[in-house]
Amino acid sequence: MTVDDDLPPEDPAAALRLIDEQRATAARQFEPDPRAYYWPWGLAWLIGFGLHFLHFSPGDVPLVEMPSWLPLSTLFVLLAAAGAVSAVTGARAYGQVAGESARRGAWYGWSWGLGFLTLFVLAGRLSDSLPPDLVGLLWSALAVGLTGILHMAGGAIWLDRTLFLLGIWITVVNLLGTIAGPGWHALIVAVAGGGGMLLAGLLGWLRRRGRQ
Repeated sequence: MTVDDDLPPEDPAAALRLIDEQRATAARQFEPDPRAYYWPWGLAWLIGFGLHFLHFSPGDVPLVEMPSWLPLSTLFVLLAAAGAVSAVTGARAYGQVAGESARRGAWYGWSWGLGFLTLFVLAGRLSDSLPPDLVGLLWSALAVGLTGILHMAGGAIWLDRTLFLLGIWITVVNLLGTIAGPGWHALIVAVAGGGGMLLAGLLGWLRRRGRQ
């Protein structure tokens, strides 16, 4: 290596290309794979809410016979697994990031935790006053609604169009499912909500791959 190798290119166009390449390399290092972030949640919603619809269908007769505890337990286990995958993915991507970006990520994470803690306390207090079918709708509609709002907030914080649009989509899906009523809400959230997350992960991965 000579001294000239350390000097910037004399051609302005070459210098701009070098800057773009270095910026893209840094972005790939710190940007997590969208599939690792969206797909675990999409699968959790698709399978968990799908089982809920199959057992707690709009009619009085389950479409598929299964223990009544299975759909909710499966959903909680899958959500916990998705949360663990997201946490590991975020730690690997942003573990070396400090300063304002680190504070934004930490505060955003606290918003999720405190938001769902508030949801659990509120829904728990109201559950005893509602019939069983509306109890399930209350819990799922509040959880999905909060998820959509926090996705929009995250998109606004990081100017992430995909995250913001996904938050809007989840909010619309949740509203339509709530209007449709118990049973149908689970089906709509499973197919449109879970499917939307799977699609967001795929599109994000394709866009990330195109920048490489």
